[in-house]
Amino acid sequence: MNIAITFRQLEASEAVKQYANEKIAKLQKFLRQPLSAQVTLTLDKLQHVAEVHVHAGSEHFYGSERSEDMYASIDKVIDKLDRQIRASKGVAEAKKRGGDGLKGKKVVEPTGGDE
Repeated sequence: MNIAITFRQLEASEAVKQYANEKIAKLQKFLRQPLSAQVTLTLDKLQHVAEVHVHAGSEHFYGSERSEDMYASIDKVIDKLDRQIRASKGVAEAKKRGGDGLKGKKVVEPTGGDE
């Protein structure tokens, strides 16, 4: 597992670095191959931006979030990546079992009969 953390327009803090490292490491349990991640933490005016690129074998995931707190930005981007990884894993398993994945599903709109 290789995690590179870059700080832009703000001081590198060991606490933030360790927090981001722990959160990214938790994504490894959903991936079959070792992950490689590039984390960029930026201060853009008053907004804290967290961008994460995750590579695991042939799979690539990207997430970006901004908020007024760096820890909140990291949490939001990790949640976004978690959803992406779980969705791709579900589609891959459906294809392996012979299904069409999500592409073969029809979307059923709820009827507005209560109005």
